[in-house]
Amino acid sequence: MPTPTTSSRPVARRAAGRPAHKGQHTKAVIVDAALQLASQIGLEGLSIGVVAESTGMSKSGVFAHFGSREELQISVVHEYHQRFEQEVFYPAMQEPRGLPRLKALFDRWMQRTSVEIDSGCIYISGAAEFDDRPGPVREALADSVRTWLAAMRRAIVQCKECGQFRADTDEEQVLFSIHGMILALHYEARFLQNPGSLERAHRGFDNILARYAA
Repeated sequence: MPTPTTSSRPVARRAAGRPAHKGQHTKAVIVDAALQLASQIGLEGLSIGVVAESTGMSKSGVFAHFGSREELQISVVHEYHQRFEQEVFYPAMQEPRGLPRLKALFDRWMQRTSVEIDSGCIYISGAAEFDDRPGPVREALADSVRTWLAAMRRAIVQCKECGQFRADTDEEQVLFSIHGMILALHYEARFLQNPGSLERAHRGFDNILARYAA
């Protein structure tokens, strides 16, 4: 027969684990709701009260997981970035180095952009909200964008290393052109609602590849 001490320990660990697991799940639900809200009203529109109303929770319940509005906003930025990587970056990394990988990165970026024309892009709306407001939220946004653009830059450099782009190709210029095209697409399709914007973006990318082809 086990002693009461040894038999009670696993029970205690399981009992202690339940609240922790439940707390993580609740926090994930809050972040998901906050991300959906931020896509519609922007990061600046988020508040503990707004998210509490959206989730049907009390303000104190939301506050228990996020001690401040700023912490909530940063958590939303991190969640958006993780989803972006899961949808765009990691699948594209399965393609061979060089043009296949660069094309996969762009194609998946475009797939996500086509959805965000309706739902909104945290990177773009956040840049407009926090471009002149230094602080942790701005840094979280900027770091996420820099991380993504660095991945695109590496793919462009690999095209040079594989002999698919000219040796004198300026990877910063190529990156600037691709990034600028995505930003223009959001403006043209979401704000001006010009038809054919997605097709023009695809043709623009093909033109960039042709311009720098070895």
